[in-house]
Amino acid sequence: MPVISVPYAFNEEELYVDLQAIFGQSLFLKCEGLNFAGSIKLKAATEMVEAAEREGALTPDSVLVESSSGNLGVALSMIAASKGYRFLCVTDSRCNLSTRLMMEALGSQVHVIAADESGNGFLGARLDYVRDLCASDDRWVWLSQYTNPGNWQAHYRTTAPAIARWFPHLDVLFIGAGTTGTLMGCARYFRQWHRPVQIVAVDSVGSVTFGGAPGRRMIPGLGMSVPPPLLDESFVDEAVRVAEADTVRACHQLARHGFLFGGSTGTVVSGAMDWLSRHDTRGLTAVAIAPDLGERYLDTIYQANWVQDLYGEDMLGSDGASGEAAPAESREIRPAPPRRAEDPYPRPQRKEQAGDI
Repeated sequence: MPVISVPYAFNEEELYVDLQAIFGQSLFLKCEGLNFAGSIKLKAATEMVEAAEREGALTPDSVLVESSSGNLGVALSMIAASKGYRFLCVTDSRCNLSTRLMMEALGSQVHVIAADESGNGFLGARLDYVRDLCASDDRWVWLSQYTNPGNWQAHYRTTAPAIARWFPHLDVLFIGAGTTGTLMGCARYFRQWHRPVQIVAVDSVGSVTFGGAPGRRMIPGLGMSVPPPLLDESFVDEAVRVAEADTVRACHQLARHGFLFGGSTGTVVSGAMDWLSRHDTRGLTAVAIAPDLGERYLDTIYQANWVQDLYGEDMLGSDGASGEAAPAESREIRPAPPRRAEDPYPRPQRKEQAGDI
């Protein structure tokens, strides 16, 4: 029987769900939400905090601050409570109510950006707020999940090797694209593996991660309104975009079989099923990463009024999900040299200034 003394010491790494019986396609879903933070973000949060401690950036007087749509904020709240740090999560109005309440229950402060005042989407407004805080007082410590190499290194060290242990003949891996930390860590690991693995990134329609015009996105988690600095497209073979309505359909289909997953997982599963339906899957070993569980989406994705208000009266039928899913958009990623122009998320220049935090 395992015994732990800190909450981040527990993270179930070895559980997969076979989706063949639910969707009619062979796909093994790696469940990453079985920890006290409830999502895959626990790995990146732990790596970034411990790296900041090793580097001396975190002191007893420090106050952690991070921009997050929810899951990383919960993970950092849990770690901060365990280690005795103060933490402020800067989020926006799309963050689920249950997620905000969870962060506050863990002792964190939550600042909600109610409107896009920057012209760069909610993310741009959140980042502006964090930069201003860090410029006002040197005690603020911004881990910057969008630029921090610990984000992808966590998955290079843990997530990818765990998949490799169970699936030595892996052919294709489906990974959701948010900050692209999970995507880049796993892609780099399997690029060096003993056999070729096709890396398929799954993104949301309306995200600009792989090009295209920005659009409305109401489900937090995947997608970006600004190209993510961590992304190196030369490691990605193909990108699939999923409409949010199809995310909801996939979540409800899983729930009808007893699996309550979150919005990011629904997007990954929908994109993976579309890709598999368009390819010869005979003898193919396919794995997808499920970043989160579904309890935090009970008042959104699993709430009929919310779904119907956003996606139409016919979106959900009496059985919970109706209508055909539209084919996901897909494009092949051509290998290219890593693009590293100016960092769109430069770390703030801090200055000392008295005042309460």
